[in-house]
Amino acid sequence: MSQVSTIGLDIAKNVFHAHGADERGAMVFSRKLTRNKLLDFFASQPGCTVALEACGGAHHCARQLKAMGHDVRLIPPAYVKPFVKRNKNDAIDAEAICEAAQRPGMRYV
Repeated sequence: MSQVSTIGLDIAKNVFHAHGADERGAMVFSRKLTRNKLLDFFASQPGCTVALEACGGAHHCARQLKAMGHDVRLIPPAYVKPFVKRNKNDAIDAEAICEAAQRPGMRYV
């Protein structure tokens, strides 16, 4: 199994979606997580880049993930939108966030 280098996290009120990719951009996992299981999941992951869309709740999540040793990046939603391939849902948003974070010229908040 490939080593995860980037995780795109789509956050919501109760159900989150994480999309993990290796250094080449190939998908390693796509997983739905509840709020209760989110921190346990990231505690079990090796330190990697975690990307989130910037919003009101993203800063709180970012602080918690950073305390676990992850490199957290917040991306403006307008920069993620071009990477959404199909109809909008949580899994596709997480994939788009992950893909946007792997772009070399991406600007972060």
